[in-house]
Amino acid sequence: MQDSYILTLSCPDRPGIVHAVSGFLATQGGNIEEAAQFNDHATGLFFMRVQFSCAAGTGALRPGLAALAGDFDMQWQLHPTEQPMRTVIFVSRQGHCLNDLLFRWKSGLLHLDIRAIISNHRDFYQLAAGYDVPFHHIGVTAGDKARAEARQLEIIEAEGAELVVLARYMQILSDELCQRLAGRAINIHHSFLPSFKGARPYHQAHERGVKLIGATAHYVTADLDEGPIIEQDVARVDHSKAPEALAAIGRDTESQVLARAVKWHSEHRVLRSGQRTVVFK
Repeated sequence: MQDSYILTLSCPDRPGIVHAVSGFLATQGGNIEEAAQFNDHATGLFFMRVQFSCAAGTGALRPGLAALAGDFDMQWQLHPTEQPMRTVIFVSRQGHCLNDLLFRWKSGLLHLDIRAIISNHRDFYQLAAGYDVPFHHIGVTAGDKARAEARQLEIIEAEGAELVVLARYMQILSDELCQRLAGRAINIHHSFLPSFKGARPYHQAHERGVKLIGATAHYVTADLDEGPIIEQDVARVDHSKAPEALAAIGRDTESQVLARAVKWHSEHRVLRSGQRTVVFK
């Protein structure tokens, strides 16, 4: 009986890393099913993702990997592939990304375990109920933001969430919450920033005659909308598109970009490299 695992690692680049990793897995009876690597010449770092099957359990694998990591000054993580990633989704009043994620999840396209939906409005409680996902309404005002975030974090920790998705959640997270969620929170926004800020960005874009509409999915950091980028995409438009049509195209693009970012993260295909990401698609 063999289990399946994903090993991700990064370390200073030097000869022999692949040989050492594959050799160790061979000694444990492991069979490599998928492998990808990247040598970042700009930073001198090496990144690798290996999916393998092995009869040895984590109790046997982890000590050997720890010893290997010591030899190569390696940062590493080992994940059983059968475990879906426990996820909490935040949303406000635009539900296109939420609806798309829930549908993909129930269709078996996302390896997630969506544990809860948190919103500062009540708009999507029926949608959540339709997917049998607990819905938590937590209102947020300027005067009680700390209380609201404390309750949000309480839910995240109670559910053991490994991933938090801001699916068009229109509240700025505090620096403290961003730090608590570092590396496990993904946000999505339209690509007009910083050109068209604030309300009605698609109307602003229409007035300027934009020819490209896009979206960016990135990790959440205390620097607003400036976290490491996971995925981006664009759609071409022209003068014939009214602001409402631009917004509809934008919603579709946002949904697709966020879904890809969530999928890759849940499959442990995204490795951080400072302010950049390495994505093994």
